[in-house]
Amino acid sequence: MRQIKFTEIEGIRVGHAQDLEAATGCTVIISEEGATVGVDVRGGAPGTRETDLLNPVNLVQKIHAIVLTGGSAFGLDAAAGVMQYLEEKNVGFDVQVTKVPIVCGAALFDLTIGDYRIRPDKAMGYQACLNAGSTECKQGNIGAGTGATVGKILGTGRSMKSGLGCYALEVEGLKVGALVAVNCLGDVVDPLAGEKLAGPLNEDMETLADTEEIMINSYSDKKSLFSGNTTLGVIVTNAAFTKAQATKLSSMAQNGYARTMRPAHSMYDGDTIFAMSTGNIEADLSVVGLLAARVMERAVIAAVKNTESLCGLKCYADLRL
Repeated sequence: MRQIKFTEIEGIRVGHAQDLEAATGCTVIISEEGATVGVDVRGGAPGTRETDLLNPVNLVQKIHAIVLTGGSAFGLDAAAGVMQYLEEKNVGFDVQVTKVPIVCGAALFDLTIGDYRIRPDKAMGYQACLNAGSTECKQGNIGAGTGATVGKILGTGRSMKSGLGCYALEVEGLKVGALVAVNCLGDVVDPLAGEKLAGPLNEDMETLADTEEIMINSYSDKKSLFSGNTTLGVIVTNAAFTKAQATKLSSMAQNGYARTMRPAHSMYDGDTIFAMSTGNIEADLSVVGLLAARVMERAVIAAVKNTESLCGLKCYADLRL
């Protein structure tokens, strides 16, 4: 088993577009030949697009792109730019008069930093497609991770900057990778090192508080004080799976969230994972599922460790200067 680049998985291209001053952006994963995709939504506040198509009982079997975007529900407009780009390339579901690109998407909430009036739109989605390539996968303050933050239970001013991360593994030809924009309510921990990497800052702005302890100690407070979250992830594998199997794979990958984010899947998060099957490698779903959880775990860690400060918010590196 060896680590590879996320973009080494055949059948995909990855593109980003962002506005650093506004602190928002979007990421697109394109599969012009079409990919079999499933989705699993665990959080209580999701913002999604075209996910009903992924139900195994529905007609369409292949999709052509996944959009991860900031801007909350406003940011789902970025998918229109992706559709325009793909239609111009004659990519999509053939309806005789044209081809309709099947573009699924999900949004995270980043309106509380930067300029909330600027969100990913059709133009930004189109630009992300123009930027799409198959050679590298940038990390940190890029694409959907541009406005991502973590540890928001004490307010935005005590939260920390997060971002976008990716990680992939290959086992004798089988490839499994994860890309994730980490924007969770709670803390981020590295389960292998036993280290807390990010979360709400204490009053000294140098040390980390504990989100779960704060929530437990205020269990009777039912006010929605910590809205503005949602972690969005994509698993890509060259294993050959059906829609039903891809759906199960996305569910198994949620273990990567649970290992690294505390808490995960709260009512204030819209935690979502898509799973894309792009190849024809025969593989056991249980094995690919455990690998999916592993690469998602490491992608979450990479998102936190590779980000830089933005909009006055501290990042992982700032606590270790």
